[in-house]
Amino acid sequence: MQGSQGAQGPTGPNEHETVGAYALGILDDAEATAFEAHLASCEWCAEQLDELAGMEPMLAALADLPGTGSTPAIGESLSAKPSPRLAERLVDEVAERRAQKRRRGFYMVAAAAALIVGGPFVAVATSGGGDDGGPKVSAHAGSPAKASFDDIDDKVTATDPGTQVSATVALEKKAWGTHAVLELKNVKGPQKCALIAVGKNGERETVTSWSVPNWGYGIPGATTEQAKQPLYVHGGAAFTPEEIDHFEIMTFDGKRLVEVDA
Repeated sequence: MQGSQGAQGPTGPNEHETVGAYALGILDDAEATAFEAHLASCEWCAEQLDELAGMEPMLAALADLPGTGSTPAIGESLSAKPSPRLAERLVDEVAERRAQKRRRGFYMVAAAAALIVGGPFVAVATSGGGDDGGPKVSAHAGSPAKASFDDIDDKVTATDPGTQVSATVALEKKAWGTHAVLELKNVKGPQKCALIAVGKNGERETVTSWSVPNWGYGIPGATTEQAKQPLYVHGGAAFTPEEIDHFEIMTFDGKRLVEVDA
């Protein structure tokens, strides 16, 4: 990444380039201590660290993709660490995507002003943009994931007798493999989880992963609407539906919440 960011950015390469590695937990104790001392007085690094806060579980889940060597256990695959060089590239990408968000926000304001000044009144409903420029997907009812779930006929459901977590997986065959949409109920937080597709050949693929907030999802008798709503997330697997034996919802520390036969 760049060693200088102008008057408001970093002025030296060493401490600032460490933010990516620190966010991903790949510094040794001495390096982490030195960076934390720097972080206390560096607003730029604090902003970068905040942007990178959710990247570790995403990258760890990618470590479970085919072609990464022998298939690890869920706890091992979700704790894989990228190289320091990759961490630096991630910081650069975060900065670029944040700039894209600012540009999109400017264009939306300009378009709204044009409607008010120059044309008939039009009611426009928009959803916030995701990091990739697409629509931001809500976890609850009314989201694109929920719409996909409702549209797919092939569904399998299971409830674990021990955890009482209930899961329904909707399966849709694609040319590239399987599109899977998960409805998850009675799961409490805070914790991080992943949907794992287990093939009939024993191979495992991470379909998607997410964080469960303190209030949880699909909690019977919950006092708030957000806690009553199930979680809807979707992802893909290289397996075809016929190649999948079952699905597992696992926590990042290796606990299986529920298993669903395919």
